[in-house]
Amino acid sequence: MPLALKTFATLNDADAALKAAGARYLGGGTLVVRAANEGDVSLTTFVRSTDPALFSISVEGGRATIGASVTMSTIARHPDLAAIAPAARAVGGPAIRNMATVGGNLFAPAPYGDFAVALLALDAEVLEGDQATPIDAFLKARDAAAGRIVSAVRFDVPEPKKFRFVKVARVKPKGVSVLSIAVLLDEASDGTIRAARIALGCMANRPMRAAAAEQALVGRQRTAEGIAPALAVAGEGTAPITDAIASAWYRAEVLPVHLGRLLLS
Repeated sequence: MPLALKTFATLNDADAALKAAGARYLGGGTLVVRAANEGDVSLTTFVRSTDPALFSISVEGGRATIGASVTMSTIARHPDLAAIAPAARAVGGPAIRNMATVGGNLFAPAPYGDFAVALLALDAEVLEGDQATPIDAFLKARDAAAGRIVSAVRFDVPEPKKFRFVKVARVKPKGVSVLSIAVLLDEASDGTIRAARIALGCMANRPMRAAAAEQALVGRQRTAEGIAPALAVAGEGTAPITDAIASAWYRAEVLPVHLGRLLLS
């Protein structure tokens, strides 16, 4: 079946075109084009937009706004986004990073979506025009958002020492995730953890928070003894996926190991 490609100068026009049956938004195309190539007959039209706002990056007063069509490679080399560059570089190899976009990563199903895991730890907001949605809420309801266009994400740029990210893969440097973990810590001058956000990839069908582990870290020191209670409950509430890369059992087993290494790094 032939596929149509429609390009619009504004987000509003592209959004209107997405209302048609069989229309899907085309960003970098790393997922939706593959679906078409693999025979997804529900796809009839690709919709894209050249609106400049989709491709812009703004960092002002420590707060970043990144357009949905900005690629992982652009983020990885941006001087003001060095703290989150490891998460951008974790997405595929160089060819994929040159195409994969911020917006597309938000919709990527597990075991993909490593950058969305980082955004979840950073408490980002997802922008759809003038509407801002906390990323926790967006990810929980993202299936309902599939027919809408994300215009940007917005978050406070973390200090490098407060943010940590790791992608665990069997094939390096560009294998598919066994799991990914992003951690944002707020520590007092004496090293006591005042607050924590821990986001996990591949531990559900979408990026999720490790709420029990977050709570267990508060008031503790970042030592092997101090983080032990958090590691003990790291898998609470998770539903790891099973795929050709790893079983749910294996992901659950290695989660506390890699979370512990990340917290102590």
